[in-house]
Amino acid sequence: MCTPLSTGAVSAAALIVPWFCITLRGMPLAEDIITSRHRLTSYSERTVSINESVHQHSLILTADSLHSPWPVTALEQLDEQTLAPIFESQPAVVLLGTGSRQQFPDARIFGQFGERGIGLEVMDNGALCRTFNILVAEDRAVTAAIILPG
Repeated sequence: MCTPLSTGAVSAAALIVPWFCITLRGMPLAEDIITSRHRLTSYSERTVSINESVHQHSLILTADSLHSPWPVTALEQLDEQTLAPIFESQPAVVLLGTGSRQQFPDARIFGQFGERGIGLEVMDNGALCRTFNILVAEDRAVTAAIILPG
């Protein structure tokens, strides 16, 4: 049970405590259980690890499938042919990891995703790894396309 910090004059802390108690009561205490086969467990500038297995080549990853190697080492190599395995997975959203820093592909790439009704989020590989695991834990139809240097 939450109790006020003091019984005297109203203080800033007394105003915060009721909000804090309400927030804690609404917080789930059960651990999320990830039921997918694939989880990104670590990354570096030149690698990503999936379930502790290190990969040094670009790849396409869903909760249940792995397409590796993916023959893309730079954004300029993205085209209808290299994007085909991504579109085959029929994701709701694609996370495109562009290496150690965020770089945006040509507008025509965004158009290809838009024509299919697929969301495209572009981010650095570290952000992609964190975001992918969260979306997979929420059972979202997400595909990660991770570009690593050759």
